[in-house]
Amino acid sequence: MKRITIFVLLAMAAVISTYAQRDIVKSLQTDAAGQGKVTIHQDAQITALVNGSAVGNTSTGEKKELKRQGYRVQVYAGNNTSRSRNEAQDVANKVKQHFQDAQVYAYFVSPRWLCRVGNFPTIEEADAMMRQLKATGAFKEISIVRDQITIEIN
Repeated sequence: MKRITIFVLLAMAAVISTYAQRDIVKSLQTDAAGQGKVTIHQDAQITALVNGSAVGNTSTGEKKELKRQGYRVQVYAGNNTSRSRNEAQDVANKVKQHFQDAQVYAYFVSPRWLCRVGNFPTIEEADAMMRQLKATGAFKEISIVRDQITIEIN
């Protein structure tokens, strides 16, 4: 009986904790008798990230995006030289030649230049792209990495 009670209490605490984390900004700004008032001024993107919702301005035609953890396929990792920067850009262009619709990112994360492909929510989707990239024979080092991905929402 004690085990069942403890299990039920832990499950309820987890549900309440999850709900509280999603609406923490609203709960802080709610007026309550006998308590102080909290006003939070922050960018809408921060609120969207905390709540796990989309960001963007549809009135200006800007696309909504959701940022979350996912997977990308890494096709290049160099060092912090200008030569590595050029190589990362060259690899990105080569990927674009083979896969015109792929999202390709060449960027610097200290201490190296990286070139990564895609925004894959699941490792299976990233694996499918990795296999396609390997099949071209044009890329030397290919691996799947966890990364923050961007998902466009219509």
